[in-house]
Amino acid sequence: MNPEDITQTRAGHVSLRSLSVDVGPVHARAAALTQIDLDVAPGEFLCVLGPSGCGKSTLLGTIAGHVAPKDGQLELDGRRIDRPHPERGLVFQQHTLFPWKRVVENVAFGLKMQGVEAAARRREAIALLELVGLGGYESHYPAQLSGGMQQRVEIARVLINRPRVLLMDEPFGALDAQTRRNMQALLLDVLAKLQTTVIFVTHDIDEAIFLGDRIVILSRQPARIVDEIEIPLARPRSDETTLDPLFIDIKRHCLDVLREAA
Repeated sequence: MNPEDITQTRAGHVSLRSLSVDVGPVHARAAALTQIDLDVAPGEFLCVLGPSGCGKSTLLGTIAGHVAPKDGQLELDGRRIDRPHPERGLVFQQHTLFPWKRVVENVAFGLKMQGVEAAARRREAIALLELVGLGGYESHYPAQLSGGMQQRVEIARVLINRPRVLLMDEPFGALDAQTRRNMQALLLDVLAKLQTTVIFVTHDIDEAIFLGDRIVILSRQPARIVDEIEIPLARPRSDETTLDPLFIDIKRHCLDVLREAA
């Protein structure tokens, strides 16, 4: 299967300039993000770390178009972001699959909403299921799958919309350690084929270093970027990567920055 049959080559450049976001009820607004300047290059895998409750999810929600900024500019490929759009796919920690639909119907749902005819959307959904390692499971229901398999379906359902950027909010946080590592490896394998831009929120330093090309660290609220760290580890990555002295040095640095940020 050719990945170009699934995802057309696109840019996926995310640009944030002086972005500030307030959250909460109208009578009690509070600053969540302040003066965020950030560029995410097309095809880059950016991980976001920060203290619990600092605004990492708010940042993703704003890029997704679900949270309106107070000030600043927010663009994808030079176009202002002002509302949700399938070109910005969002994956949460808990899947949002329809329990009454079979796996192939869940994955194909976005194409159905676009009016794509049944045979074409089923064909594309099956191709994506093959890509995420779930070939042969198209007739199952979500409840018949493990947590890791459900997240694979969720990722496939987002990718079928051909997003320019994939926004992931601790998508593997509810999985056990072994399944989590398997999912990390799968995600890297899939994205190596599709070259989709990724912004990945996590509280796990090891996960951020293992997955990312770059890490940004946020301070406590009102959150600002306090550090940006390049991850010059070779790809493909494996369990041995986590034993690399460079991996350990980066982890030590992240711990120091997070300690100060909190």
